[in-house]
Amino acid sequence: MGRKLSPRKQRHQRVRKKVFGTSERPRLNVFRSANHIYAQLIDDTTHRTLAAASTLEEAVKAEVGYGGNKEAARVVGRLIAEKAKKAGITTVVFDRGGYLYHGRVKELAEAARQAGLEF
Repeated sequence: MGRKLSPRKQRHQRVRKKVFGTSERPRLNVFRSANHIYAQLIDDTTHRTLAAASTLEEAVKAEVGYGGNKEAARVVGRLIAEKAKKAGITTVVFDRGGYLYHGRVKELAEAARQAGLEF
């Protein structure tokens, strides 16, 4: 007997039916926990992560002490945009991971946009 998925997982699966990343326009995936936030650029055609950034990285830890707030999300958004530019990526599709577009997820997305990513 299958276990029931959490509401967030159900929303994420529903969104993932429509959102697909390619090598030219990868998927910007966001995951957040209570203490950290993570972002990945994923090419769904080859199932590879092209770039990743999170509050666990030393550069981010030095800039913000605690990773579970909006300030940390902004730093991660800027960082993932910089890594995308180095990889030659300018446009992405945004995958909010089943989370509401609010708070830390919104801050990460807006910081990535300001740093030059288009979506």
